[in-house]
Amino acid sequence: MVNIAVTSGSSAETNPLYNDPFFRRYFNMPEAQPRMSAGSGVIVDAEKGLMLTNHHVVADASEISVTLKDRRRFKAELVGIDQATDIAVLRVKASRLTALPFGNSDTLRVGDTVLAIGNPFGLGQTVTSGIVRALGRSGLNIEGYEDFIQTDASINPGNSGGALVTADGKLVGINTAIIGPAGGNVGIGFAVPIAMVSSVMQQLIDHGEVRRGRIGVAIQDLTPDLADALKLTDNSGALVGSVEDGSPAAHAGLQAGDVIVSVDNHPISSSADLRNRIGLTPVGSDVAVEYLRDGARKRVTIRIAPENAAASAPALPDRLEGAQFQDAAGNVVVSQVKEGSAAARAGLRADDVIVAVNRKPVATVAALNVALHEASGTIALDLFRDGAKLFLVVG
Repeated sequence: MVNIAVTSGSSAETNPLYNDPFFRRYFNMPEAQPRMSAGSGVIVDAEKGLMLTNHHVVADASEISVTLKDRRRFKAELVGIDQATDIAVLRVKASRLTALPFGNSDTLRVGDTVLAIGNPFGLGQTVTSGIVRALGRSGLNIEGYEDFIQTDASINPGNSGGALVTADGKLVGINTAIIGPAGGNVGIGFAVPIAMVSSVMQQLIDHGEVRRGRIGVAIQDLTPDLADALKLTDNSGALVGSVEDGSPAAHAGLQAGDVIVSVDNHPISSSADLRNRIGLTPVGSDVAVEYLRDGARKRVTIRIAPENAAASAPALPDRLEGAQFQDAAGNVVVSQVKEGSAAARAGLRADDVIVAVNRKPVATVAALNVALHEASGTIALDLFRDGAKLFLVVG
């Protein structure tokens, strides 16, 4: 474990009068002060000096330093970051490092004992204990790809980027977020499972970025009513709402109304589960997809295509800054919403399907972009969320 100190540019607001030449000439203007912040990190490769932490710990950093348990301090190089999972990889040139061995987050069970290790409030390496309260948490709008381990081990500001380990010292998660008043601990903390982290880490090391995949479907969760209407025994799986023309899913024969239940023999519990599984599968890989259609179980092989970066990152008005979109068979799907952004504050969520802007239908990202820029005053979005139609007003 390491303590991380980050220096970045000042984000403090200044009085607009300070921009007046008169004030700048005759008065001492406040100088921009560097902003300091702290977090935690985990050594995962002692020989190469590789460490894991959170993206939000090192975002916008001009300098990163890490302090080891023996009080040695080193400057760290940023290898790569992935905002969608809130993971960052650092590298230091140092000897006599000790790496934390990886465990298997897929074998965790609710009730298992876990330990959270980190640098809370800058106090240095601190260990707290608790249990796994839930697995596969999503829909929290914390990050773009969510599959969190929920724990009641005490996690506080400064723990971000620290380790969640099993009782025998195996790394099973990277602590990333808490829910509580004013950011304090109330026994609800979240960690990114190491199964997801290891995939992201390897891509950051190999490519400096995460190259996400897609198969070209718009999906949603199965509600009990939908499961009953489709004559399914439970509501696990991901319901296909539409299939993009010419996509890998279309070539494989998937259709709207199909329910995807497994990928490469991994059961799919929800739309978020499928999104995580496909998004983190290497582009160009073939995956075995099992789905239900009219009560029959079918299996096809689909090749993962690269995410359409051009379609997912158009220029948008400031009121929807922080959102990314994708075309999906005559609809526009929200692929990601950055935490704390204008889009998040407006109430937009990942996997929302936008069908109209101010009652004007939009079928592509390009059409959405035009409609948003043409709109004056308040923007009304018609969208579908979890199978229900909603109206979202953006002021």
